[in-house]
Amino acid sequence: MKYTVMVNEGPYQHQSADSALQFVRAALAKGHEIFRVFFYHDGVNNGTRLAVPPKDDRLLQQEWSDLAKEHDLDLVICIAAAQRRGLMDADEAKRQGLDADNIIEGFRISGLGQLIEGSIQSDRTIVFGD
Repeated sequence: MKYTVMVNEGPYQHQSADSALQFVRAALAKGHEIFRVFFYHDGVNNGTRLAVPPKDDRLLQQEWSDLAKEHDLDLVICIAAAQRRGLMDADEAKRQGLDADNIIEGFRISGLGQLIEGSIQSDRTIVFGD
């Protein structure tokens, strides 16, 4: 089965982001394909490289990044939601006249069309969070 996964909550707001991460890991372990993971609304915060949680907490952003490297996953952050929350890749930061970017390796910024394409190309689209 081929899945697109949509994550709508940040890494430390609700269980949704962690549940999505565990779902993707389990699906890959069972031989399923993850076509794309699309981060929307506060879910875009899963892509920041500037989070520093307490030492006894997991760094979900790094876990997503590592999983993407290991399985060549397409992790897409919605550009509109990212801009509202101050998340920029190098190209977007330059375009906006900003002096820094803050997207962790393995993520990329794009538009809602990537979610639509993922839903068309996949057998199922699974949504985590409101």
